[in-house]
Amino acid sequence: MRLLQRVVEDPHECAYLPVERSSLDIRIMMDVTALETESLLERGWRRFGPIYFRPVCGACSACVSLRVDAARFAPTKSQRRVARNVVRLRRVVGMPQVDDERIDLYSKWHVNREAMRGWPPNSQDRNRYTLEFAYPHPCAREAAFYDDAAGGRLVGLGSFDETPGALSAAFFFHDPEYARFSLGTANILGLLGDARRLGKQYVYLGFRVAACQSLTYKGAFGPHELMTGRPGFDEVPVWRPNEDAAGP
Repeated sequence: MRLLQRVVEDPHECAYLPVERSSLDIRIMMDVTALETESLLERGWRRFGPIYFRPVCGACSACVSLRVDAARFAPTKSQRRVARNVVRLRRVVGMPQVDDERIDLYSKWHVNREAMRGWPPNSQDRNRYTLEFAYPHPCAREAAFYDDAAGGRLVGLGSFDETPGALSAAFFFHDPEYARFSLGTANILGLLGDARRLGKQYVYLGFRVAACQSLTYKGAFGPHELMTGRPGFDEVPVWRPNEDAAGP
């Protein structure tokens, strides 16, 4: 892999815990292989296009990397209900695509978040969507949800990475009219099913922040493991089980 640029942010207000100060180690890298991507995931790094990042907050360690053991995953009652409810939708996994339908879906989802959560506007065009969700990378994949009863309408889309031993959920957006289907949960359940079928051991869900309400859903997928500390590239990462994460 080739490092093109590295930036360590100055501490600023945290988007998850406003009382804390946040800082990211951000690296723009090219030619990252699937094995190298997996090594980065094991050390708590996340990928968004060509950008890889990990928290380096000095006084706070609330962001903890979380991964689910796909073979041992036991869905909760509510997760089983979600799985039943989305049977009517068609899920298609493949290479990332860029088209007006995907861009329009993202825009519709984000406008809803702006109204409901006070997010700042974030306009999308084809070039930006390509960079963020369809950047050419050996691990890049997407999982799209379609409602054939509504004419094959695209109603949800998740971007994720596939490495030799794992899947890593990166981003998900959906049609606000389908909020009742809990498609974000359905997306993770789909990835866990894919991982089992493909013989992948883990599904990475990014950072768990226990005190952030919008991220508490990650802790419901269990049993899962949490990473200890911030291991360097030459260090062996340590993950500890969190057996109390979820139950049937």
